[in-house]
Amino acid sequence: MIDDLDTPVLDNHLHLDPRHGQGIDAVEEFARLGGTHLLVVNKPSWLLGVEPDEPADFRPVFEETIDVVERATAALPGRAWPVLGVHPGLIDRLVDERGFTPAAARDLMQGGMEVASEFVADGEALALKSGRPHYDVSDAIWEASNAVTRRAFELGAERDCAVQLHTEATEDLTDLAAVAEEAGLDPARVVKHYAAGELAGPTPSVMSDKDRLERAAESGESFLMETDFVDDPDRPGMVLGPKTVPRRVRWLLEEGYDEAVRRAHVQTPAAVYGIDTEATLE
Repeated sequence: MIDDLDTPVLDNHLHLDPRHGQGIDAVEEFARLGGTHLLVVNKPSWLLGVEPDEPADFRPVFEETIDVVERATAALPGRAWPVLGVHPGLIDRLVDERGFTPAAARDLMQGGMEVASEFVADGEALALKSGRPHYDVSDAIWEASNAVTRRAFELGAERDCAVQLHTEATEDLTDLAAVAEEAGLDPARVVKHYAAGELAGPTPSVMSDKDRLERAAESGESFLMETDFVDDPDRPGMVLGPKTVPRRVRWLLEEGYDEAVRRAHVQTPAAVYGIDTEATLE
């Protein structure tokens, strides 16, 4: 940590691509600005050259993410953790480009989630990632995507881990919170990535622009902070850069939101993921 930022600083959702992007250089930028902890989500399988035919085909995607997380931890004053799963956008590729039926795509993606959950069970990953498309799709694909998400919740309950969600833009996900509860997973351990400042249902992982963060801080509710950094040189302006979360933490402290910073970077990570961002600092 730099001297004037005396708090853990967690980016709850970003991607690292040492093959094509900044990789560990991005981690070092994050750390130089005061960042301490990262939750690194595997990139979509097709961006790593994997076009799966069976669940085991996802394994190299997860293993590559675990490898880069180990290297990220070595570059941080705290540590990084992997979040593994199947990107919901895969269903379009399977159905539209590869001739899968929605039911066959559902089965393959559920199988991929089961493989991801094995890494959680073995202590190699912290949480799962699933969800549904954020754009209009057919009823059959919507139903299949919701079935994949339900399976992710079941696996989260079985493995006692959180589930990050990629979904449509909304401030009300009480429908998925109810599904999680039915599956035996506490809805507070369901995290909507790319969230606005407030959210009904799951825990919001708030995109770190000032307006959203101010709403989250004022709400008094649990929240996390993220950039969704994609680490793709072909999309350099896509979402937020790795320096953003530490910069926004500094801004929140300057604005007097000390309690909100502690909520986002100490209390909520402990409640959702069972991690201690203070004890894991050097």
